[in-house]
Amino acid sequence: MRFRPVVAVILLGFAALGPGHAGSGNVAEHVGDYTWPKKGRGFGGFSGLELSDDGRHFMAIGDRGTIVQGILQRQDGRITGVEAGKIKRLKNSKNERITPFMSDSEGLAVAPDGRIFISFEGFHRVWTYRDPQAQAEWLTRHPDFQFMQDNSSLEALAIDADGALYTLPERSGKMERPFPVYRFADGAWTQPFSIPRRGEFLPVGADFGPDGRFYLLERDFTGIFGFRSRVRSFEIGATGVTDEITLLETYAGTHDNLEGIAAWRDDDGYIRLTMISDDNYRPFQVTEFVEYRVPASLDGRRAGR
Repeated sequence: MRFRPVVAVILLGFAALGPGHAGSGNVAEHVGDYTWPKKGRGFGGFSGLELSDDGRHFMAIGDRGTIVQGILQRQDGRITGVEAGKIKRLKNSKNERITPFMSDSEGLAVAPDGRIFISFEGFHRVWTYRDPQAQAEWLTRHPDFQFMQDNSSLEALAIDADGALYTLPERSGKMERPFPVYRFADGAWTQPFSIPRRGEFLPVGADFGPDGRFYLLERDFTGIFGFRSRVRSFEIGATGVTDEITLLETYAGTHDNLEGIAAWRDDDGYIRLTMISDDNYRPFQVTEFVEYRVPASLDGRRAGR
């Protein structure tokens, strides 16, 4: 989601506040943060993130139709640096550089064979790519996509172990209305179930973890006090979501505008949640990697569920 200029002015106050603290009810353990220094044309706006199984190699997309790959340098398991390639522009289905109207890329999912899937706002859709510089290929669109709210549609995208895609809009339309989940499998979209809406938080990123659970990153923008972040996890079955767990909920200002999430298993056997922030291309915001660890008791496979 792109924030309007008036919001950017409000954020000046947030930048001056400095970091806050995670909420007292968190069950996920904070591992560390790393601020990625701004450099190069097109840097920033990162809204989707994917990591390799070992948590080192990454792919990220920016919300102006950009994509970048790189390596996360680590010491004692914590991120200490980033080696990244050139930030590149995505192409459309005609093998041309993507136009501004079509460029609001938000959600990212990568299949085991390397095929890339990206969800877009503005013109609400999902495109797929053989590799980062290939031309886009269309997926069919669910009829609901054309009626979604501008700047608040397909923010989150994830792929499960069977290769099915899951996406949901940033807004549901009403505070009491759940978020509809759309699944793409066997060449068609369905809307099999919804995820409960809890308070002011809105979905911005998603991933399936190595335990098979669905991890949903949500954000709440509080104005001058900055952003709050929340991560919920769910079991997803044929008929819907169950076993909802809130793993993380931060106070405003704890982190910047976290929008992308990747779940993986670290060398100690714990599920690690790595998130990246969208700086909205503003000099007073930062691009940061933030990591939390899921307790073994809440890891579906380690707990023997």
